[in-house]
Amino acid sequence: MTLQVIDVNRVAAVPWRNGGGLTRELLAWPDATNWHCRISVADISADGAFSSFPGIDRWFAVLEGDGVVLHFATHREALDCRSPPLHFDGAATPQCSLQGGATRDLNLMLRRGTGNGVMQRVHGDAEWFSIAPMRAVLTLEPARLQINDADAAMLPAWSLALSQHASRQRWRLQGDAAPNALWLAFEPRAMP
Repeated sequence: MTLQVIDVNRVAAVPWRNGGGLTRELLAWPDATNWHCRISVADISADGAFSSFPGIDRWFAVLEGDGVVLHFATHREALDCRSPPLHFDGAATPQCSLQGGATRDLNLMLRRGTGNGVMQRVHGDAEWFSIAPMRAVLTLEPARLQINDADAAMLPAWSLALSQHASRQRWRLQGDAAPNALWLAFEPRAMP
């Protein structure tokens, strides 16, 4: 089993063109130019519109801060650190309003037609099973990752553990308290 652990705070932060935040790209698969799956952490420091990503399915979750309100053309979504991740069309450009200051957020972007993915919050020490070969967990606190009932890694706070060969494995995250973490998965579509 190959497990890669990425320290979020050691990844270079790239400023946004509009000056409203920073992005740390944790994964672009299979490559940075023609990615099918992209995982990033964003620091939002000012109100503003999200960038448009046509042809992309997007998942978004608040990790730290007082939260945001996303104003879409037909509705609005209020999200904080306890909200489930929001799934929406990446072509949308919702206006983002900060609710009390800067936030740190997790993004999972999937190029439409290349496969299926999901992001969900970790609930207690419940086991997570998936057929997806590419799986990850982002934890905000130190935690122990178990795979198929065996200790796989001790993860420091603000780290992403990633495996590209995790199909049908049973993952569990354990810490001193209920883990503050998110599961991510991507199942590439079989090419003809």
